[in-house]
Amino acid sequence: MTQHTLAVPAPRDGAENAARWWRDAVIYQVYVRSFADADGDGVGDLPGVRNRLPYLAALGVDALWLTPFYVSPMADFGYDVADYRDVDPLFGTLDDARALIADAHAHNLRIIVDVVPNHTSDRHAWFRAALGAEPGSPERARYVFRDGRGPDGAEPPNDWESVFGGPAWTRVPDGQWYLHLFASEQPDLNWENPEVHAEFADILKFWLDLGVDGFRIDVAHGMAKAPGLPDVGHPNQVEMLGTAVLPYFDQDPVHDIHRAWRRLLDSYGGERIAVAEAWAPTPERLAAYTRPDELHQAFNFHYLTAPWDAAALREVVDESLRTAEAVGAPATWVLSNHDVKRHVTRYGGGETGLRRARAAALLTLALPGSAYVYQGEELGLPEVLDLPEEFLQDPQRLRGEGQGRDGCRVPMPWAGDEPPFGFGSGESSWLPIPPSWHSLTVAAQEADADSMLALYRDALRVRREHPALGDGRLRWLDGPAGTLSFVRDEPGGGRAFGCTVNTSGRTVRVPAPGAPLLASGPVRVGGAEAELPPDTALWWDIEER
Repeated sequence: MTQHTLAVPAPRDGAENAARWWRDAVIYQVYVRSFADADGDGVGDLPGVRNRLPYLAALGVDALWLTPFYVSPMADFGYDVADYRDVDPLFGTLDDARALIADAHAHNLRIIVDVVPNHTSDRHAWFRAALGAEPGSPERARYVFRDGRGPDGAEPPNDWESVFGGPAWTRVPDGQWYLHLFASEQPDLNWENPEVHAEFADILKFWLDLGVDGFRIDVAHGMAKAPGLPDVGHPNQVEMLGTAVLPYFDQDPVHDIHRAWRRLLDSYGGERIAVAEAWAPTPERLAAYTRPDELHQAFNFHYLTAPWDAAALREVVDESLRTAEAVGAPATWVLSNHDVKRHVTRYGGGETGLRRARAAALLTLALPGSAYVYQGEELGLPEVLDLPEEFLQDPQRLRGEGQGRDGCRVPMPWAGDEPPFGFGSGESSWLPIPPSWHSLTVAAQEADADSMLALYRDALRVRREHPALGDGRLRWLDGPAGTLSFVRDEPGGGRAFGCTVNTSGRTVRVPAPGAPLLASGPVRVGGAEAELPPDTALWWDIEER
């Protein structure tokens, strides 16, 4: 049995679920420049996303998260914003954004857009004005400008390091330095300035008024800096991200910003939400971003970075559920995104990586809370590790990590036998698509009932329809070493759902508590037991008495 499905009860919908849609939503990340190209220039755009909405609706996701499409010089692929209230011509127009939002809603898909509040582009009107103004001026007070250290001010104001490598400070001709925790083209805003607060409240209102359903907050752990900007006193600070509180990340005053934004979101109808991209040293500090008066969700990077090992996964799941429940928030689960190596490759690559990725998909979609799907993971796309040097553009390469993040951003293959596989009408794409992906295209997988795409479609359908899935709790069952097994109970009783995953390198026998619903690979079910090969997951439908 590869992908056996069973009829399940009516979908979980209605006003009571729509009002809290975000607690168990499956949200699909669209990396806009790599999703679909409508104008043939080799770069994805908003009309391209709009053209592919039927595919996303058929996949069965609930919402789309769009990476930045605002006016930008693209020093960091749009995360360096020059105008937060307009669309970069590379991606279309503001009318294209309006049309995409309207069409997505017509397909019962919600739209979440990225907002980048920690820094702007150095081409932003504010920063150009700051460079033209005097030290101590109101224009410079919008950013973090400081005098340097040493007798002539030639040393940076402190020892802070950029996430992209090197000092986090750049000197300007009049001798002052400005802070940039990322690229030098991304100057940090000064969130102690009330003008910055007012500007971003207005930016959020602009997009809410256009109809977006929420925001993904880039670097939500940033903005607030420790008083006096003290030294870290440690080299290689990037290694401390997510493991220690730094004077420039995860500072307590950042939560005041998020509380103000939550009040703004709550003033709009339709359960508009905010999702934190936050790195924090402990699950408890991460959960603080999702307290009842703050943001709705936070990405669970502890789950993303967990190894393919039953004990490690169970520890992360338990910890995630415990800390999320402590603040009344839903847990979130994510396997890949535009900043990390694709999980097919992280899990070993080749057939092993693909088999584990299939099992991981069923595990992820069975857990309580909300799940995120990064474009192409439903096709089983691997990381592209051999991109030609002339195509590598990621500023994170300055950290010396080989290709940086370009390998997970290679465009989607849609159809055909040769690159660019229907990505656009042109003959090329901004990053080249491997010719070997001809068997991974959407068209090829739609013709294969055992494909990764078919697995995702079946799993998302069952998740939407089964009354025990989505938000809620789980209870663990005993099982052989190297396995995970748990049950999800329908609220009020009646039916239950089971998930069993074998992460070990051997075939195991596990109890069969009900009728098989869906499997990530071939399994044998007989009597009261099932045989699970290595790296396989099985879903059960359980009739409770």
